Order: sequence, then structure tokens, then C-alpha cells
Amino acid sequence: MNQARVLGVRVDCLDKEAALERIGQLVEAGGRHLVATVNPEFVMRAHVDSEFARVLESADLCLADGSGVVWAARRQGCTLREPVTGVDLIPPLAALCSRRRYRLFLLGAAPGVALDLAWRLRAAHPDLDVAAHSGSPDPSSDDQTVALINQHKPHVLLVAYGHPSQELWIARMGDRLGATVAMGVGGSFDYLTGRVARAPAWMRRAGLEWLFRLIRQPWRIKRMAVLPLYALRVLRTG
Repeated sequence: MNQARVLGVRVDCLDKEAALERIGQLVEAGGRHLVATVNPEFVMRAHVDSEFARVLESADLCLADGSGVVWAARRQGCTLREPVTGVDLIPPLAALCSRRRYRLFLLGAAPGVALDLAWRLRAAHPDLDVAAHSGSPDPSSDDQTVALINQHKPHVLLVAYGHPSQELWIARMGDRLGATVAMGVGGSFDYLTGRVARAPAWMRRAGLEWLFRLIRQPWRIKRMAVLPLYALRVLRTG
């Protein structure tokens, strides 16, 4: 099975390796492409935000970011071993960009974070052409941000504004962006630079990364309050 519909939101049944291959194909195809990393919060948001739902539907690739989405997709026959998260995808994606000479741009997070990650990725891959800017989803900074991105002419743009801001911003910029592939990656930059600790591997394998995040960041409880309702709705779909 190539796709599933999780409460109406499309999820592509691709593991990390297949996702990387598909992103490479999108770069080679040219044009403008959106990659979304779908978690349960995305799904629930799409039910109350028609514009966000439209943007997700328009995406060229919707990856299963979160054990809850993997669980729901498996119930429909998707053969997914594990989530494809932004934080897991970025290092091998940087390696792919280095090998194929794709230019990479990191946008978002707190000041200095994207630059730090760019330095780390360049240290791991000396041939990687990568630039970074903290930016903001505020429309008042769009002109400056777009100018910086287009000056670099990236093949791949990673946007860490958090959802739904990052996906809505990419959609709003449309053809103004010079990037071939744009992907929202949430808080991935903070995890990859060590500013925020990630759950131990055993918790990730058990699908408990959400619990680790909640313990470390209690403010997430408001966002995660939708999870029981999400699970109930998935179960009701049969």
C-alpha cells in the first residue's frame, strides 16, 4: 500500500530510505515541492483549520512523523516500521545533498541555532553547500528572508517554524521561493544541536517519545491534549 488516509489526512507509506530517495527525485524533477511531516497534532489541526488541511493535501510528500500516525496508517495496511521524523531525516538528507551537490538552506529556530546546525553538518560533510538564517514567519520579514534564501539558490529548504506556521509560510511564499524542495521540520534544529534532549532510543522504539517530551517540557500538555481524542477517532474508523 502506497498511501493511507489518517482521519482524512494523506500519509505516504515510505520509510526513511524511501523518503530520501523520493526527495532526491523531487529535486531532480525541478519546480516547487512541499514535504510535510505529519503527526497526530497535524491531523487534528487539519480538522479545524481548512487552510492547513488544504496545504497538507497539496504536499508532494506526507511523511509519518510520530508513532500515533504510524499506528493509524498500519491499521489501513501501510507497512511502516517506524516514524520518519524530521530530526532523523536531516542528517542523512545532508549527506545526500553533499553527495549530489544539492545546496541546502536551514531556516528558523532561535537566533544562532540554524547557524550552529549548519556548522555541524558542514563539519560532518565538508563538501556540503549549506546556509542558514533564523528568520520568522511574520509577514513583515518575508522580503528579507526570501532574498537571503534565493541568494543561496537552495535545492532543499528546511523550515523550523513549528506547525502550522512553517507549512503555511511555505505555501504563502509559493513561487517566490527559489528552493526546489521545502520541508517543515519543527523543533529538529534544537534537537540536532543538543539544545533540547531527545528521548532515549528505547522510548522511541516503544513509541513513548511523546511522554519523554511531556516530562521534559510540561507546557506541551495543552498541545498533547488532543492525543486521546485522536486515538479514539482512529479506533472509531475501524
